[in-house]
Amino acid sequence: MEPIDKIVFGDNQFFGINHMSQEKAQQLSEKFHDLSSIINVYEMAFDSGIRAIMLNSNDRAKSICEHFKDNKSKYPELSWYPSIPYPHKYANLISEKGIIPTINEILFKDNSAMGLLGMIATGSAAVFGKDAIKMMKMLIDVEMRMYKGLNIKAIFLQNIITDLLLGYDVKEIFVEYCHYIKIKYKVLPGLITQNMPKLLEKLQEWEIEEVVICSSFNKIGYLMSPNIESYTNAATKNDASKYQIMAMSTLASGAIRAKEAYEFINQQNVQSVVFGASSKKHIEETISLIKL
Repeated sequence: MEPIDKIVFGDNQFFGINHMSQEKAQQLSEKFHDLSSIINVYEMAFDSGIRAIMLNSNDRAKSICEHFKDNKSKYPELSWYPSIPYPHKYANLISEKGIIPTINEILFKDNSAMGLLGMIATGSAAVFGKDAIKMMKMLIDVEMRMYKGLNIKAIFLQNIITDLLLGYDVKEIFVEYCHYIKIKYKVLPGLITQNMPKLLEKLQEWEIEEVVICSSFNKIGYLMSPNIESYTNAATKNDASKYQIMAMSTLASGAIRAKEAYEFINQQNVQSVVFGASSKKHIEETISLIKL
């Protein structure tokens, strides 16, 4: 199993996401209203030694990807960790147009004539026959278009999907998702979750290996289900040759001081940390504190 990057730069700060403070979220959204302000922070991160990026497939991700593809010679070699799908995009479309029109728009827009024929050929049976596996593969391919040409290291399934499927104990979807990512994209499948112990337990039960698990991991139990002890125990027992753990929400949206947060994380059996920051000082401080 190929090792993942120890430090990955996240993107929540660019899109007005802060789970603790709506006011701070709004401030961040206003601060990063244009692409140049986002790219400026990425360049600060690269200057500080960052070489890996996690990027959610939201409405602004395409322009970020295009910038990096158009300016490859300007930047160091980067590893990319796409996170798909962006659930708000689908929720808004379904609310506005309904399920079938949303499927048509997502799957069939922006296709070449040949690409559209291929989509229709494989997709019509899925749409009308309600074949969940075929539909899933088509949606993955649509979401991954914007990342084509980038150096992909792992493809993550968002926690809202992962945890819903985990709650319903849907083995087949997990098996097919992980297999499809490995075969079609030749990278590691990733799963984002807020219940790492349960997900790890089920992956072992289902004999699905070589998976990256990204989960909230911090010393106060923020967005960690069921509790801190179950996380530390699961991580301690984990075989990193089969499942690599990437810790997110390490600062609990600012509730924990960085030094204290990473003293805890450095004691855990995790292979990677993903974090977001918007100033060079905070980026450099975080990098200096992570000792995996």
